[in-house]
Amino acid sequence: MTTVLLAGASGDLGARTTRALVARGADVRALTRPGAGPGKAARLAGLGATVVEADHADPAALQRASEGADVVVSTLNGVRDVMLGVQTRLLDAAVAAGVPRFVPSDFSADYRRVAPGSNRNFEIRRDFARVLDRAPIRATSVLNGAFADMLTGQAPIVLFGQSRVLYWGDADQQLDFTSKDDTAAFTADAALDEAAPRYLEIAGDVVTARQLATTMTELTGRRFRPTWAGTPGLVAGLAKVGRAVSRDGDEPFPAWQGMQYLHSMFSGDAQLGPLDNDRYGPRAWTTAREVLAARGSGRRRCAGTPRATASGSSPRRGSCSPRPAGPSRTTRWPGPPTSASARSTGGSRPART
Repeated sequence: MTTVLLAGASGDLGARTTRALVARGADVRALTRPGAGPGKAARLAGLGATVVEADHADPAALQRASEGADVVVSTLNGVRDVMLGVQTRLLDAAVAAGVPRFVPSDFSADYRRVAPGSNRNFEIRRDFARVLDRAPIRATSVLNGAFADMLTGQAPIVLFGQSRVLYWGDADQQLDFTSKDDTAAFTADAALDEAAPRYLEIAGDVVTARQLATTMTELTGRRFRPTWAGTPGLVAGLAKVGRAVSRDGDEPFPAWQGMQYLHSMFSGDAQLGPLDNDRYGPRAWTTAREVLAARGSGRRRCAGTPRATASGSSPRRGSCSPRPAGPSRTTRWPGPPTSASARSTGGSRPART
């Protein structure tokens, strides 16, 4: 049995990852801070994990928690103090305890390719990757693009009330989306894979704004129009201004960070590929259409619900995840543009250059 020390287990993605690891027979130690409370411990125990307490600022306590683990997995969420500071202390503890493998909390598009200054959260991941690559430990990062769950309203791409799908630059720019449940399931497989490479890239679906508009038209019976909202350079400039005047720079997902994500997506700078979707065998990945359809019906697709796939992969079965304990990774995205700055098109704007 593989022993996994999981940091961030009480968060949204962490709870899903805990569940997926337990389902695969792993011995999961959920790392919590002292004083987290009996309610959180009970929820984690209910997921099948053993709760282990350690102060994130106490290297000795982190090392004791890491003793005997086969892999440390981080699903921590935050900005530099957490993603670089806490994760570095967790990494040092894993190395000191002789843990052979480490899975960092990357869970993003390809941060290795973006330009300096274009995406704060990606740069923090890149900074930690440099620290991780110097450590005497084998590491595996899972890159999943954007969480498909955000298409239901968090990201200002599908405007349900206005029957529009926004895009910046090119309506045919490919966008990578993976649901949180699919990301957690793949991360669990990677954590148990002793031969996993340094990076694994996955996308449950790859779609364009034009395809999203077609999907919404088919699902609702109302015509959704691809709507040009500007260029990737415009949204990058707005993000720069927003960051300069912002007072919430210590938050993981302020509005200007959402703009930076939009730039990374629609510029194509952070696009994934080649994909490792089939590394652990065929599985039914949740599509953008399923996520959008579930919003309309008030249902969430259960991870592993059988369906046909474009690649002909055989379906898998699973159980629907209950709402996880703890906070989610929520971005305060910018609102939709005004009618003066956006216009409906058939996607006929020139492709980005």
